Amino acid sequence: MCGIVAYVGSKPVAPLLIEGLKRLEYRGYDSAGLASIADGRVKVARSVGRVSVLESLIGDSESFTGTLGIAHTRWATHGPPTEPNAHPHCGRTRCGHTVSIVCNGIIENYTTLKKYLADHGHEFQSDTDTEVLVALIAELYDGNLEGAVQQALREVTGAYAIAVICDAEPHTLVCARKGSPLIIGIADKSFIVASDAAAIISHTTQVITLDDYQVTKLCAGPTDKLTSQGGPWSADFKTTTLDNIQVNSTVSQLDYDLEKIELGGYPHFMLKEIMEQPEAIRNCLRGRLEKHQSRVVMGGLSKCARDIVRAKRFVLTAQGTAYLAAQIGEYLLQDLARVPARCEYASEFRYRNPIIEEDSVVVAVSQSGETADTLAALCEAKERGALALGIVNAVGSSIARETDAGIYLHVGPEIGVASTKAFVGQVLVLALLSLYIGKRKYLSDEVVESYLAEIDQLSHYAERTLEQSDHIRHCVESYVDRDNWLFLGRGYNYPVAMEGALKLKEISYIHAEGMPAAEMKHGPIALIDDGMPVVFVAPQGSQYDKVISNIEQVRARGGRIIAVATEGDDRIGQYADSVFYIPVMPEALQPVISVLPLQLLAYHAAVLRGQDVDKPRNLAKSVTVE
Repeated sequence: MCGIVAYVGSKPVAPLLIEGLKRLEYRGYDSAGLASIADGRVKVARSVGRVSVLESLIGDSESFTGTLGIAHTRWATHGPPTEPNAHPHCGRTRCGHTVSIVCNGIIENYTTLKKYLADHGHEFQSDTDTEVLVALIAELYDGNLEGAVQQALREVTGAYAIAVICDAEPHTLVCARKGSPLIIGIADKSFIVASDAAAIISHTTQVITLDDYQVTKLCAGPTDKLTSQGGPWSADFKTTTLDNIQVNSTVSQLDYDLEKIELGGYPHFMLKEIMEQPEAIRNCLRGRLEKHQSRVVMGGLSKCARDIVRAKRFVLTAQGTAYLAAQIGEYLLQDLARVPARCEYASEFRYRNPIIEEDSVVVAVSQSGETADTLAALCEAKERGALALGIVNAVGSSIARETDAGIYLHVGPEIGVASTKAFVGQVLVLALLSLYIGKRKYLSDEVVESYLAEIDQLSHYAERTLEQSDHIRHCVESYVDRDNWLFLGRGYNYPVAMEGALKLKEISYIHAEGMPAAEMKHGPIALIDDGMPVVFVAPQGSQYDKVISNIEQVRARGGRIIAVATEGDDRIGQYADSVFYIPVMPEALQPVISVLPLQLLAYHAAVLRGQDVDKPRNLAKSVTVE
């Protein structure tokens, strides 16, 4: 959700932090800020709006020439997007020093802490819970910033990722996390900390990933200030628990391609990522298909394979676009693996006393692997005895580390806030998982081989479908002024219709509803008036004739029909005003491709309406708070 960048080293900090914040703009935010230590004092700059506003505010100011600093992009939770509510926040210690903090997350018991601190003389300038946390650290500070952070976090309830500095320790940066991502990059005698690898990759590929309830103290500065050994500049770090028990941190290689987070000639990341989907499908499938042996290879599941195959029930849990992919997974598991499955909103799962039966598998689906609700649902299911699987894109993310086993999407970084290639990867992985189980239970080699042959063609199908981009744009021009749309589908394509509606809402701000086509008659048909765009996901399949019947009902009431149909379907043209075609393929695999025209439809509608496609209002890429 929000973004953190922090640095301690020998380079001027302000340009480095601004660059990092720009790398994190895709996550969504409404204000930004920066703090550094120069001339023995904490200097802070904050602004509402884009990082470019903050950059202009700082300019060439000599106040930000230090080599230690923290920066943040905020998405408003406690309090509106105003300059006083923007991070960093500062607190004053009893001995007159200033502590400054940036924080992602939610401090749930901040009202209790705020009353305690107010009673002890602290005054508050913002509406945020983060200012309460920095005041608590300042209250506990006695010359040891690391110790004050540890002590303060022992009093805190909630989720957080923080970076803290203090003018009394001008070469020290203290970081900690619980339930919100934070990684530490190790560069040449310096450290760069961020909530996302995108802000680190241009500086180093050597990283430490903090676990929950861990605190890291990072020091970099002149040797005589830090240690009696080494050259004129030294750097060192130490990781502990909240109880000050030292732990060994593992340094790993960051698998991230800088080119993948650049636009590469496209006007928007969303369009780039839509067009990357043929390659994303190939990468997702690489090493996973053994067609001639009718075999799906899932290395990430090998240690739990027997329990997965023996499972009596699957529960898929997710939010947003991932939830709609999980809905398709419910269909796939029941159809191909013949195992009971249901899809649950993660945000509701743990609040209704869920029944987890013996031999249950809970599958958490998330692009970022950091979605707070999904992570909480996963942990709840584990505590109740379920085998926990994860389907995520971000390697080393929180969900990936919490699961018993899992599958990475390998579709590459997704920068656009509106998910595209991650959805396709999630559906594809769920199809592979269903075949993996089905082969071991009842599917014949011939059936599996047939599916794998079709799956192997999906990247080519995607390429053919995406060639219609200009045609889709031309068609959308006729409807883009309409503010209410319906998206309808049946069977596997009902969740696809839901996803199409969600995409249109997210980036064009057009009101759109997705639902099963049959549900339209039970109330929503009252919305249809002359000229209303109604999108039918209508490829040929078991319910094709019923969908045609639903189309006729809409036409009879003046609706304009946009259809996603199968190549060679001459009949659909009799009913639809505009048609986008996808290749012939098995019904169970259609969602991987039938969603592509809907992604392009939403993209072109947003551009035609003049919206900021990659930074839609009020949205964040990774929702790390409940």
